[in-house]
Amino acid sequence: MKALLHRHRELCERAVDPLEIAVGLEAHGVTDRTAARYRHRDVFSLAEELHARVPHNTERPSPEPRPLPVPRFRAGRLLLTLLPGALGAATVTGLRLAQGTPRLPVALGGLLAVALATRAALRHSPLAGPPGARAGRTTIGTRVGALGTLCTLWLLGYALLGDGLLHAVLTGGPDAPPTGTPEGPWPTATAPALALLLACAPAAWCAHLLASAAHRGFTGSRTLRQFTAAMTPRLLGTYALFLAALAALAALCGTALHQPAAYPQALTLGALLLPARLLTVRHHRRAPARALGAAALVEALALALPTAGRLPGCALLAAPVQTLVDVGGEAAVPVLACGIAALALLRHAGRTLTRASAHAPAGAPE
Repeated sequence: MKALLHRHRELCERAVDPLEIAVGLEAHGVTDRTAARYRHRDVFSLAEELHARVPHNTERPSPEPRPLPVPRFRAGRLLLTLLPGALGAATVTGLRLAQGTPRLPVALGGLLAVALATRAALRHSPLAGPPGARAGRTTIGTRVGALGTLCTLWLLGYALLGDGLLHAVLTGGPDAPPTGTPEGPWPTATAPALALLLACAPAAWCAHLLASAAHRGFTGSRTLRQFTAAMTPRLLGTYALFLAALAALAALCGTALHQPAAYPQALTLGALLLPARLLTVRHHRRAPARALGAAALVEALALALPTAGRLPGCALLAAPVQTLVDVGGEAAVPVLACGIAALALLRHAGRTLTRASAHAPAGAPE
C-alpha cells in the first residue's frame, strides 16, 4: 500500500475527494482485480483508503471541490457540422443543373469542398472534443488521428462511388467516368452519401448528449460502478438515436433525389463512424483508426482483386469478391466490411466510454 501511495502521491494530494482518486487510478490501469490484491473490494474502496492516508495540512483549509465544466454547444461549432451536408447538397444540385462539360469541374470542386468541410468538422466541431483534449496531442496521436480522418474520407467516397465502380470492374469496365446518376455506366449512390454528410450534425449533437450524460454521472455517482451502470444505457441510447436520425435522413434523401436510400450501406457505415468519433473525442484514437483502416482496406481489396484477376493466370484472385457479390450484390462488400468493424468498435466503446476515466477533465491516456 505504501508503494502504491508513493506512486500516486501527487494524484492523492491534489484530489479533493475519493472519487477523483478513483478516476485517476482507473486512468492508470488500476482495476477492481488490482484493488483485490490490496484487500479492497473495488477501486473506489482503495481510493478511500489512499485519500485517508494522505497527510493533510490542518493550517490551511482544504480546497473546495472543483466542479466539472458543463458541456456547451456553441453556435460556431454547430455551423461547422452543418457545412458538409450543405456543401454536399449544393454539389448535387449543381450536378443536376449542369449539362455537358461543366459537370466535371462542378463534381471535382464539390468533392474537394466536401472533403475540406468534413475535415474541418472532424477537427474543430464537437466531434473533435473539448479544446483541452487537443492541447496534449503527441506526434503519434496526431498521425493516428490523420489516418482516421483519411480512412473516414475514403469510406464516404466509397459510399458514393464504390458500389458502382465495383459493378463496373466486375463487368469488364469501367469504360467511362461516372456521370453522377444511378443510371450511368458507373452508377453513383448519391442518396446514402448525402445522408451521411447531413448526419454530421446529429452525430455532433449525440456527442454533446454523451458529454452531458457523463457530467450528470460524475455529479450523481459515488462509485465507479454507479457511474458505469448509469453510462451504459445512455451510451446505447445515444447510439440508437443517431442511427434513427441517419435512417430518417437516408429516407429523406432517397425521396428527394428519387434514388434508392441504400439503408444497409448507410446504416452500417454510420454505425462505424459514430463510435469512432466518440472514442476519438475521448482521447482513444488507435482503436478507431484500426477499425476504420480495416474497413477501408477490405473495400480497397474488393476493388483491387477483380482488377488483378484480369491478369493471365490470376483469375482466382477475383473469385472471393465475385462469390460475395453473387450472394449479396455489390452492397455486400461495404455492409460486411463496415458492419464487422462497427460491431468490434461498439464493443470496445462499451467497455471504454462507460468508464469514468474516459470522461475525466484531464482525459485518459492513449
